[in-house]
Amino acid sequence: MIRSQINEFVKPHKNNYDDKKSWYDWCQKAAENDSKEAMFNLANCYYYGEGAEKDFEKAFYWYQKSAEKGDEEAKYILASLYLNGEGTEKNLEKAFYWYQKSAENGNHIAMHAIANIYYIGKGTEKHLEKTFYWHQKAVENGDKSAIYCLAKHYKYGEGTEKDLEKAFYWYQKSAENV
Repeated sequence: MIRSQINEFVKPHKNNYDDKKSWYDWCQKAAENDSKEAMFNLANCYYYGEGAEKDFEKAFYWYQKSAEKGDEEAKYILASLYLNGEGTEKNLEKAFYWYQKSAENGNHIAMHAIANIYYIGKGTEKHLEKTFYWHQKAVENGDKSAIYCLAKHYKYGEGTEKDLEKAFYWYQKSAENV
């Protein structure tokens, strides 16, 4: 799952290099010169073993540096690494923190993740109203998979008033997006 999420965010500059080692070398130099984009790309090199040995701890380190510098993609990936304990100890509170940072900056996938975390109540307290809120925000921001979740909120009255007409409407929207 993490690999597909990272693939979604890989920067396009990689195609400008003839080989993975040159790409890695460029990322290393630029990351050492404080480029958050290069830090993110260097993390990808370590995560996938492209131009360098696969090393999840180093990948985590560079994703974290990039996220702390404000890279939006890195914030989301860092949250996922904390959630799954990849390259670091599993830490649900830190996963929640970074998903929230990413969601607050418009990442619809992170919005859906935050909604699910609030629903389950791991890494933060269970809160159905916030679950509904974040599923709604995810839908508003283009997350098609959150549409079905929104329908369920209305069907069962979880986090909002039960409304079967709205549930039906959102189930139809969900079916249209399959």
